[in-house]
Amino acid sequence: MPAAAATTRHILRQHDTHLLPFLALLFLLNSLDRSNIGNAETGGFTRYAGLSPSDLNDAVTAFFIAFVSLQPLGAALGKRVGVGRWVGSVMIGWGVLTLLTAFVSTRAQLITLRVCIGALEAGFYPATVFYLGLFYTRFEFAQRLGLFYGQYAVAGAFGGLLSYVVFSIFPTEEGGDGGAGGEGEGRGWHSYQVLFVLEGVFTALVAVITLLWLPTGPGTAWWLSPEERAIAQKRVLADRVLGRSPTALHHRSISRPSSAAAATSHPLLAKPSRRSSTTDAGAAGSEPSLSRTDVFAAFTDAKIWALLCLNILSALPATAFSIFLPLILQGLGHTPLASNALSIPPFLLGATTLWIVTYFSDLTHQRIPFILFGLSLNLLGLLLALLLPPAYLTARYLALCILLAGSFIASPLTVAWISGNIRAPGKRAIALGINGWGNLAGVVAGQLFAPQYAPQYTRPLAVTAACVTVSILGYMAFWGMLVRENRRRAGAEGRRRGGKRGERGERDERAGWLRSRLWTWTGGKGAFTLAGEERSDAVYGC
Repeated sequence: MPAAAATTRHILRQHDTHLLPFLALLFLLNSLDRSNIGNAETGGFTRYAGLSPSDLNDAVTAFFIAFVSLQPLGAALGKRVGVGRWVGSVMIGWGVLTLLTAFVSTRAQLITLRVCIGALEAGFYPATVFYLGLFYTRFEFAQRLGLFYGQYAVAGAFGGLLSYVVFSIFPTEEGGDGGAGGEGEGRGWHSYQVLFVLEGVFTALVAVITLLWLPTGPGTAWWLSPEERAIAQKRVLADRVLGRSPTALHHRSISRPSSAAAATSHPLLAKPSRRSSTTDAGAAGSEPSLSRTDVFAAFTDAKIWALLCLNILSALPATAFSIFLPLILQGLGHTPLASNALSIPPFLLGATTLWIVTYFSDLTHQRIPFILFGLSLNLLGLLLALLLPPAYLTARYLALCILLAGSFIASPLTVAWISGNIRAPGKRAIALGINGWGNLAGVVAGQLFAPQYAPQYTRPLAVTAACVTVSILGYMAFWGMLVRENRRRAGAEGRRRGGKRGERGERDERAGWLRSRLWTWTGGKGAFTLAGEERSDAVYGC
């Protein structure tokens, strides 16, 4: 057992060293290329390109329409083609398009480029989250997902820092002539053009490395030995299929399933046929291919749609401020340089808070209480920003810091709940793609934070606060439904066992309900099925 535990720790350490940072870099670039248009606008993007400020908002809306509508398709393609090859290919495409954004001169060009970038980026997040779940068990997942998703916030900080450096070297009219060369015509590039070119080139270069770096799954991870690959693959499959806790995942337990039927009947543990593609379980160490049953099961699951609605509402602050925070700060009276510099601390605070919260989420095996904590920070920051007088610049800035601290928590923990409660890999991939429609918040944000509401943005902040309030109530209702369903399933299981075991199950059930009211509910050790393939282990049901 000690040797097995040491091997498991070594495998996790290798994943954390070779896989997680690289995926985090990819998501950082994805988020940066998605939100850089807001930083570019502080450098005079629409002014120098001959566009109106409203064209930028329409381009943001068009981007998210394409981005959202193609999420399930992108997730399915990523799973079918192989995440490494698919992500590398589409990254080259959107990197080139980001570079071309530097040279737009008409509204049609801008909107066309943003639509194409949105189409290529669609499905990136759900596909990579699904891919990440191939390497980690459920009880290891949220913390890693937090480090991964935290790059969304880090991208805001890095985008502000990069813009500050570029705008310092190539100042706008407020600090210089706005170009890269001398006075007048032919002076060179504007600062926003340099920004787009740098980000686009770097994205394309990393994309080429991606094609060579990412394996198809733990069974082909080049950083592990052949024996470690087998163990890495089986421990995750045992956690998903057999529902064992991570402490029970050692060499003997994962290589000897509890029954012969369990070892052969489930597609993840069954021996692959020779016709299996490289994306199938046995050949490549990834999960089996997509089926029509998976698609139907995902699209007919009411819980997935309920979470989607809540995700749209709760994602509005993160989506809106990742793009428009520099413009909001500029509206408070700061220069373009100061606006980009001041955007760094709120985003870093958001990333740090997310990493801490996801760590404790995995540690306590709970999701919804921490989602509610993040949304409460959102609401507090929004209310302070609304109620504080405009003259209180420092206080309003601190309110934005509080707001951003909680903005990035709800979405990744919702994804962690979905990933941890859906056994079938195909259904899980499609469910993550559907949940990606939460980026509809970007469509709302693109029109909500329009130029006519600047510089105070009172109405957008009020609407955002209302959406966050509704999402808090929705998550609380969803939590109550899960607790009731778990109690009902636990009672039914106890009655089937009968006698003293049934009485003990009912006592455990009542104790679990009491603990849930105190927000320290952990429930029983058994796995209770919510519906069909889904399970709520009490820990992941909440």
